[in-house]
Amino acid sequence: MKVFVNGTFDIIHRGHLELLNVAKSLGDNLLVCIDSDERVKSLKGKERPINPQADRAFFLENLKAVDCVKIFNSDTELENIIKEYHPYVMVKGSDYKDKPIIGAEYCDNIVLVPLIDNYSTTNVIKHITNRR
Repeated sequence: MKVFVNGTFDIIHRGHLELLNVAKSLGDNLLVCIDSDERVKSLKGKERPINPQADRAFFLENLKAVDCVKIFNSDTELENIIKEYHPYVMVKGSDYKDKPIIGAEYCDNIVLVPLIDNYSTTNVIKHITNRR
């Protein structure tokens, strides 16, 4: 079964790994789509991403849970990737509960995975910058 996850995956942390491991456990082929650098800047500000898209894709491609990585630059591009891939399951963090999910209509199931403690890239960045 095909499984789909998308996100920025800027600084890989335990929350990301837990999400990807749960996603992989739900099928046999995990496609991860990541936001392009341009898209991240427009969504999260000019200081982001910390890691460029080529590096983020490389990190993900080298995780045992991930079978394929694609980069997208717009909602339409993401939706088209999901439509073409037609995953059995799309996995999102539980913070997406009651929020619209791009491409949900092209998936047979949506699985929301509980977030782990305060793991987030934003929190990692705050922790690093406050260590001075």
